[in-house]
Amino acid sequence: MSTSVFDPVTLGPVRLRNRTVKAATFEGRAPEGQVTDALIDYHLAPARGGIGLTTVAYLAVAPEGRTHNEQIVVGPKTLAGLRRLTDAVHHEGAGVAAQVGHAGPVANGRSNGVHAISASRMPSPLSMQMIKSATEQDLTRVTRAYVDAARVLVEAGFDVLELHMAHSYLISSFLAPGLNRRKDRWGGPLESRARLARQVARAVREEVGDAVALTAKVSVSDGFKGGVTTEEGIAVARLLEADGHLDALQLSGGSSLMNPMYLFRGETPVSEFADAMPTIVKWGMKTPVGKSFLKRYEFEEAYFKEKALQFRKELSMPLMLLGGINRVETMQQAMADGFDFVAMGRAVLREPDLVNRLQAGTATQGICTHCNRCMPTIYTGTRCVDWTPAEVIPGP
Repeated sequence: MSTSVFDPVTLGPVRLRNRTVKAATFEGRAPEGQVTDALIDYHLAPARGGIGLTTVAYLAVAPEGRTHNEQIVVGPKTLAGLRRLTDAVHHEGAGVAAQVGHAGPVANGRSNGVHAISASRMPSPLSMQMIKSATEQDLTRVTRAYVDAARVLVEAGFDVLELHMAHSYLISSFLAPGLNRRKDRWGGPLESRARLARQVARAVREEVGDAVALTAKVSVSDGFKGGVTTEEGIAVARLLEADGHLDALQLSGGSSLMNPMYLFRGETPVSEFADAMPTIVKWGMKTPVGKSFLKRYEFEEAYFKEKALQFRKELSMPLMLLGGINRVETMQQAMADGFDFVAMGRAVLREPDLVNRLQAGTATQGICTHCNRCMPTIYTGTRCVDWTPAEVIPGP
């Protein structure tokens, strides 16, 4: 009997109503670093729309690990709001994941009021400060912060914790040879560069046990010279699988720091992005160098699939396919190809009720055009500029 994307599935200790995942996309709805009604509503829309698992994005484990200061740092002060969010999503029948991360060099140190850290020292295009090379003490502290955050998130009622190991965030910066120039035990060969990823996964699993599912977002390719290649990404994934601490991997790509459009594909809204930025960054983005930062990649359905299939061939653990998935045919083919879940971002942002309609047969594909004009809205509340909440139909 063939598997359907709409079949129920078990992820670690968690039972989900289907195999669709709302991928983490920064919501821009926590201006005071606290859960708001707007943030809850953002996740209620896809939950009511039939998604199996919705992911709360960029929950930072430490103040310097925020991308900027309008982001939630997980701790006792944010517990009550997070619990309110999970209760609301569960009421609609969906599972809820917490993307747990440390932004590393993607953090804006000036906004956060504390310098960012990375695998190696480097200038920050976001804060115009120098990013510090993480010390042994920093890495011990950050690992402990992941554990502390995991404990709070379990108490808050999350079903899944997703460890962010991609997009040039802190763990990813250690994996990328071009960002990791260290000569100590954290640099050099891939096994050494993967030490932090494995250490965090082990420490978090030891803390949460089987109370929640534990996954990681990893890269099929960073898309820049000196980034994680597909070959290295597979090698890292094999190490993580052998360690046995994770229940699944979500296969992503690109770099928020070096090549963001490698992840998104489609149109590049340079002017809109520049207009949403602070003045000095706005000026820089309108220069030839700034414009080249937002490279253009033609959109194609399931654009990471070819690389993801290489991961599928080498791994036995559950995998989530991500990257431009709009059509029910693509979703069902992913199941036939051996993937266990499909993750969607822009398609569900445009149509939060898409899964319900695909399952009911009233639609065969989403209507997102991948214009990417949603991207600059992350600073004012992430949204599709062509969608209004009135378009959402009630769930079953």
